[in-house]
Amino acid sequence: MSAKEIVQEFYKSDALLEAETIAKLLHTDVVLEWHSSKGYLKLKRQEIIDLSAELGKAYVRSKARITHILEDGNTVSVRYSHYVKTIENPREEMLLAHFMVIWELKNNKLFRGYQMSQL
Repeated sequence: MSAKEIVQEFYKSDALLEAETIAKLLHTDVVLEWHSSKGYLKLKRQEIIDLSAELGKAYVRSKARITHILEDGNTVSVRYSHYVKTIENPREEMLLAHFMVIWELKNNKLFRGYQMSQL
């Protein structure tokens, strides 16, 4: 699999809600530096898996609509909008946030992420 294909697998439909799927794609030493509209977060592997598990409890569907994806060696940049469907209203899709992330891969796993998001 290419670096781009690994990142696409990470953002495929509903994968963000599946902690087990996410865990398989993360390097053991992964770090995600995230600048959001609510502040700065630095997440390690277990925290990313826990976040995915929490999202899985709150939402029944998840879709990352990728508008741009660029690959340069082991680095992939992705621009996407994240849409979800809630348990309370599974027929209505709502925009969660817009994201821009740069992923560095190591040993075919997500290793370093630099992410910005806006509601």
